[in-house]
Amino acid sequence: MFQATTGPLVSMALLSLDLDEAARRLGVTIEESWDAHGAVRAAFFTLDGTDFVVTHHEGDPPGTYVWVRKCGPVDPAARTGVLLTALGVGTEAVSYSTWGIGTDLSRIPGAWSRSRRLPAESHQRFWENFRDRTGMYVGRVTYDGVTAYLAGYDHAGGGVLLNGFREWLATAYGVGDNLVWMAQVVLIVFPEGRPESPWSQDQHMRAVDGLVALLDEFFQHLQDPADASPGTG
Repeated sequence: MFQATTGPLVSMALLSLDLDEAARRLGVTIEESWDAHGAVRAAFFTLDGTDFVVTHHEGDPPGTYVWVRKCGPVDPAARTGVLLTALGVGTEAVSYSTWGIGTDLSRIPGAWSRSRRLPAESHQRFWENFRDRTGMYVGRVTYDGVTAYLAGYDHAGGGVLLNGFREWLATAYGVGDNLVWMAQVVLIVFPEGRPESPWSQDQHMRAVDGLVALLDEFFQHLQDPADASPGTG
C-alpha cells in the first residue's frame, strides 16, 4: 500500500532525529501503512517544490529516513538541505546520506535495498499484522470488508490460511457445515440472530472482533489440537 501510494522514491538520508520529533517540528501528521518490508510509519509533505517522505520501518534502527519522489534530476544535498533548514538542525543530524555526509553504515535501513529479492512473508506473520493493524489493509473496518480481504488472501495463497476453518467451526460450535465460514461466524457471534441491515459500526466491530477471536482459536487448534477447546482461544 505504501509503495503504491508513494510511487518511485529516491533514498536521501538517515537523520538522528526521531520521526515523531521530526513530524512535530514540521507540523505534519504521521500515517501508518505497510509495504514489503513490514509496518511503516510515514509523513508526506512538500517543501520548496520537492515532495518528501519521512519514514520509519518497524524493526529498523531509530531515526528518520528521508526520501524524495523521483522526478527529474535529484540533487540530494540541496534537497536535504531544505529539509534540515525546516527542521532547524544542521548536517550534524545526518547519520548517513547517499551523497557522502555521515558514515554510520550500520543503520542503513533494509528498505533502501529494494533491488534485493525479499523472502515471502509467512502466513503467520501476515495474520499477526492483519489482526493487529486491520485498518491498514481494509481502510474502514467492516465485517464485509474484512471477510472479503481474508477470502481473497486465502484464494491467492491456494487456501493455506483458512483450510479447514469452516469444518472446524461446524464441529467445535455446532453451526451448519452447509454454510460458508462468513455466515457461520455471524451465527456464533450473534446467537440472538443476525442484525438487520444496515449494520451499525458497533455491530461491525462486534462481528470483526468475534471473527478474529475465532481465527486465533482455530490457529491455536492447528498448532496444538489437544489444548484448544472452543472458547479458550
